[in-house]
Amino acid sequence: MKSLIQLPVLSLLAVFVFPGAGYAADYKIGVVNAAKVLEASPQAEAARKKMEKEFATRDSNLVSLQNELKEFEERLVKDGAIMSEAERQRLEREIVNNRRTLKRDTTEFQEDVNFRRNEEMGKIQKKIQAAIEALGKEQSYDMILAQGVVYNSPKVDITDAVIERLQKNSK
Repeated sequence: MKSLIQLPVLSLLAVFVFPGAGYAADYKIGVVNAAKVLEASPQAEAARKKMEKEFATRDSNLVSLQNELKEFEERLVKDGAIMSEAERQRLEREIVNNRRTLKRDTTEFQEDVNFRRNEEMGKIQKKIQAAIEALGKEQSYDMILAQGVVYNSPKVDITDAVIERLQKNSK
């Protein structure tokens, strides 16, 4: 008799404690690995190539300045003892000036690269977001998660579908 009373009580308790448990199978949920999409998207590859081309001249100028500084330093070490005092001081000033210029130019270069990368990544993220939203609407997803997912089953992972959509949109 006691077990007959417990069954309805437990059933009622389950309905109130886990009200959505009976409806979970009715939702269509997808998961996207945003890092994989960003890495595999043709738009990201195009942006990387564009930035490499855009900053190639400045990068080679910095490398030249580094090589010049290295040559001055090697010359000072090698010939410093046989140089006149004035020539040695001039070379030391040149090294200090080149170090200062190199440091300033490197900092400016890094800031400009970071700024442009952020611009390009913002554009790409908008395209990825649009692709995810379009895929979600087309395939009637109720929810698509991108960040904060600790585990997901491969059957809810739609990352490859998003990448395919981005590849189709890039052509």
